[in-house]
Amino acid sequence: MSWIKGIFLVLVFLPASWTRVSRLNAAIDQAAASYAATEYAQSIKDHRVLTEEFQLVSEYLDFNLGLSYHYASQPEEAAANFDKASQSIDERLSSFAFNQGGVVLGNKQDYEAALSKFQSALIQNPLNEEARYNYELLARWLKRDEERKNKDENTPEPSEFAKRKKADADRLVEQFKFKEALTLMEAALAQDETVAAYQDFMTSLKDVVEINEN
Repeated sequence: MSWIKGIFLVLVFLPASWTRVSRLNAAIDQAAASYAATEYAQSIKDHRVLTEEFQLVSEYLDFNLGLSYHYASQPEEAAANFDKASQSIDERLSSFAFNQGGVVLGNKQDYEAALSKFQSALIQNPLNEEARYNYELLARWLKRDEERKNKDENTPEPSEFAKRKKADADRLVEQFKFKEALTLMEAALAQDETVAAYQDFMTSLKDVVEINEN
């Protein structure tokens, strides 16, 4: 009769296991759905259900939760989750996490720390093009900024014409039309030397155009 008792126990305990797996799968689907729908506040709640109710531990979960916090404008929580995800043995995931951590730091204007994160992202995965772009752009900007600080020269006061052209270029930048903005500013400089007041802006545009064309 002992083998009958054993079968009975299996039949009693298996449904509970099945129920938990079913609930976990549903919770995972819900978290994915709220993130895909850009409902980031709800996505945070749904992802925390996975960590707190189901005690699910995963660097991928940390990364997704970090993204949800980031887009919900909660940078401190985002950074903490990206830091955890960056420790993954999956070098691709680690690279993405380092890059996102750099973005958070860059938004806080902690540029040197952000540059270090982008560099770590490239070390983990040299093929991470987004990290390469961020690293090169920020490195160039920091170099230009240092050069600006070391310069001791007077810049011309921009004329009304120069100001209008700068405003036109800003609108193009908002549309990600960097090359068009650069062409506009270079043509304006040929007409009015006071456009040189925006030389730093033009240099930054050149950097972006060069990186995009590589």
